[in-house]
Amino acid sequence: MAGHSKWANIQHRKGRQDAVRSKLFSKISKEITVAAKMGDPDVDKNPRLRLAVKEARSNSVPKDVIERAIKKSQGSENSNYEDIRYEGYAPGGVAIIVEALTDNRNRTASNVRSLFVKYGGNLGESNSVSFMFDRLGVVVFSLSTGDEENMMELAIEVEAVDLEIDKETYSFYCNDKSLSLVAEGLEKKLGESELVKLIWKPKNYLSISHDQQQKLIRLMDALENDDDVQNIYTNTLLND
Repeated sequence: MAGHSKWANIQHRKGRQDAVRSKLFSKISKEITVAAKMGDPDVDKNPRLRLAVKEARSNSVPKDVIERAIKKSQGSENSNYEDIRYEGYAPGGVAIIVEALTDNRNRTASNVRSLFVKYGGNLGESNSVSFMFDRLGVVVFSLSTGDEENMMELAIEVEAVDLEIDKETYSFYCNDKSLSLVAEGLEKKLGESELVKLIWKPKNYLSISHDQQQKLIRLMDALENDDDVQNIYTNTLLND
């Protein structure tokens, strides 16, 4: 277990500027509402809701916004949303996975496809790029949480599949089905984490030119602005 994590790059949205803060809150609130409606409004009884609330807190979503999103799930006026994953390529051959929550599959598919075309990408079939990624859980802690040797021991103890370290964080990766248990085990020892999330982690990273990177960012920003799009993952690293 070693390496230098770029987990903040794995999911484009994480760490964006204040200009998109309200958009971010809206997307997270939507996930909370859907998770509560599809499962149980009790966080302790609903793993998906627990992860959504955890992400909300890691992004400083106010408590009252979280509570309203959960309460909204109990209303009869809510639409029925479904999870959809789109896969394709951006300029430079970068693989992209787009996760959406939608109440209109045709609308979302049309919007996502048109954005790929507009910004020089190609939307592929299901599983056309996901084989290049691993579906994993990630639990992130600040580098100040503890020393590397202790973190390595904890990673083995909770049966993490990998531990990556960068200048600011420790990122513990685990099987997607065991994320809640791994996060609980780590937080009992280390306190509150910075992030607990299911992700698509690239098996390998692709290097692209500055021009291709700018085209990729324009595509990703356009996808971000679609109300149905929840998460975007790529197999390249964006410069800070």
